[in-house]
Amino acid sequence: MAAARIQGLPVVTTENRDAPGPFLIVCEHASNHFPAAFGTLGLPPAAQKAHIAWDPGALGLARRLAANLNAPLVAAGISRLVYDLNRPPHSPGAMAARSETFDIPGNAGLAPAERRRRTEAVYLPFHAALHAEIARRLAAGTPPVMVTIHSFTPIWFGKPREVEFGIIHDADPTLARAVLAEAKARTGLDCRLNEPYSAADEVTHTLRLQATPYGLANVMLEVRNDLIADPEAERAMADGLAPVLRAALAAMSPKPAEKAAV
Repeated sequence: MAAARIQGLPVVTTENRDAPGPFLIVCEHASNHFPAAFGTLGLPPAAQKAHIAWDPGALGLARRLAANLNAPLVAAGISRLVYDLNRPPHSPGAMAARSETFDIPGNAGLAPAERRRRTEAVYLPFHAALHAEIARRLAAGTPPVMVTIHSFTPIWFGKPREVEFGIIHDADPTLARAVLAEAKARTGLDCRLNEPYSAADEVTHTLRLQATPYGLANVMLEVRNDLIADPEAERAMADGLAPVLRAALAAMSPKPAEKAAV
């Protein structure tokens, strides 16, 4: 269900709302849709489809993971260049005027009124919808484990990236470290902690805003987008990562003897 719409199209969708699994899957960069209300930001069609506009493959991966884990999914419906939902409103990166080697003409010199318009139209509805899902589960006594799903380009400023699977944490590294250990043991991926980004790159806003205040276990997952370049690859990656997440969560849970000693 959509929490808000722009010209009839959803800003955010929540899928599998009643799924009872312990995870809550989030995909902030799921779409490269540019609503007419904001225009194309001066970008040619090729740039609108490029990784600067969204995270290719991330939505398909997130949906399959949500299905495999019996989890709800909260996903964005608007390009990250209109508003990057993993950035706070005061951040220059929320409406970036440049991304990697691309200039974003429609984001250059934005007036405060335009920044506020986009914040109200895109950022506030998305994070309200996500917060609502968290609040429902907190009220039911089942705090969710938040997992945000992203993809990254294999070539960055002309240089190849060897890392295939990045596991990023903000203040609490517990789940991220458990995911890293299980991914190394269960997959053949080049897995690294806090690569190709880290909290120092200001990429953990959603975790910091939505998970940390409630003490929720959380992690941000980054998959190199050439590994999820089509639906079959998305499914295969999700099928490989779902057991990793289950095992990581189980590894964090106190054993019966530990519970008894508390």
